[in-house]
Amino acid sequence: MNWREKITVDPLVCHGKACIKGTRIMVSVILDNLAEGVSETEILKSYPSLTPTDIKAAIAYAAELSRERLVSLMV
Repeated sequence: MNWREKITVDPLVCHGKACIKGTRIMVSVILDNLAEGVSETEILKSYPSLTPTDIKAAIAYAAELSRERLVSLMV
């Protein structure tokens, strides 16, 4: 899973927060839902533009950040 293919940061979208590419759905929204015990199926129902791969990318992105090193999203 290469999360960089699914996640983008654009200063003009959601104040530069990490979002799923092509949407305004912030990675933090997905992670907050998962942390609250919301199932993947429920998240996909609430956000029909998301795919299961988008959710996996959000988790992979969070795992990368938890390694406590700098992660560059700008290309």
